[in-house]
Amino acid sequence: MTYSNAKGKAALCHFSFLLVILFFLHSCSTDSVRDIVMEDALTDDMDNPIEDPLDENGDTEELEAPETGIISFEDGFLLDEDLRLASLVLSQSEYNAFIAGEGDLKLVSEKAYQYLKDDFDFLIILSVEATQPPELFYGRSTGVQNAVTGLGSGTYNNSSAYGSTERLKSIIYMPRSEYIKTGPFLHEIAHTWGNKGFIPTTVGGHWGYASTAGQLGGFDQLEELGGNSYRGQLNGGNGFGTFANGGNSVPYGNLELYLMGLISAEELESIQVAVNPETGSSAGEFTADSITTYTAAGLIAEHGERVPSHANSQKTFKALTVIISMEALSAEKISAINTDLENFSRTSAPDSNWGSSNNFWSATQGMASFDFSISQESVK
Repeated sequence: MTYSNAKGKAALCHFSFLLVILFFLHSCSTDSVRDIVMEDALTDDMDNPIEDPLDENGDTEELEAPETGIISFEDGFLLDEDLRLASLVLSQSEYNAFIAGEGDLKLVSEKAYQYLKDDFDFLIILSVEATQPPELFYGRSTGVQNAVTGLGSGTYNNSSAYGSTERLKSIIYMPRSEYIKTGPFLHEIAHTWGNKGFIPTTVGGHWGYASTAGQLGGFDQLEELGGNSYRGQLNGGNGFGTFANGGNSVPYGNLELYLMGLISAEELESIQVAVNPETGSSAGEFTADSITTYTAAGLIAEHGERVPSHANSQKTFKALTVIISMEALSAEKISAINTDLENFSRTSAPDSNWGSSNNFWSATQGMASFDFSISQESVK
């Protein structure tokens, strides 16, 4: 592993020159480094993870990271000097596979864990496309493990398949770094907990036609039109998304906050769900055989209480962000991404130029936070 500090190059060169002189003297004397279409995936691959690089004695190499400056792990893999993101240069074929929706997540995760410790709950992989690639999802969340019960599905742990020893929960890929700000970033994070069968849905992995009004879709008001016809509304307007609602402009809904472990079972509200819904011709309109109301008590009786409960659930999440590209990123691009990551991770409102977009703290009503910082202790 090679560490480089731009400010220390001159001193390093001078020091190297002195070493050369000393070497020759010694030899002579002895003669001898984000409503948009979503697609989500849960992978169950269990391939062997990559082994950490070992020195000749079988011990993991540990070098002291500099206090400032870019850390170069190897050619094409750098940790930015702000210690908030890493950049990885891929071959054209490797990069284009991501743009085609077939990117090798393990290629990135195993590279990251080769040089960084298992200190992260999320791995965020971002391409740097100038526009949304045609026919590609805006974001994809790949479940790595779930240790929480009461979500509607069982527990599992595939972390070792990605090079993590135990902590990694999810890998999120988005083709544009701007989606940190605009979304679907909040949406993809929400898939860590929902919808895993907690309520019935005709829109797999999402809330569908339900009174959930959150990142994974749903309305907050339902109007009966007669003849088994209905109109769903969101924030006072006709229309709602069955799988997403307005990118990062929509905060997490009541059900999402419960499944994330941020509110108690007593705060969970009843949920209306349409039975056999069919989309109508006007905004928010649909037909359904009926509307079923699921109470909080009934849902918890069916799925069990959330464990851990909101009283001792995780509230701060660590994320490692890796920017992938086919060539080194410009300083301007790195700066722009760093700014968005800093805004998203604040425990206060983001900059005014974010407009209506929420960061994680505001989307969770100030109950949770996202941390992108990479401490020097996390470097192997």
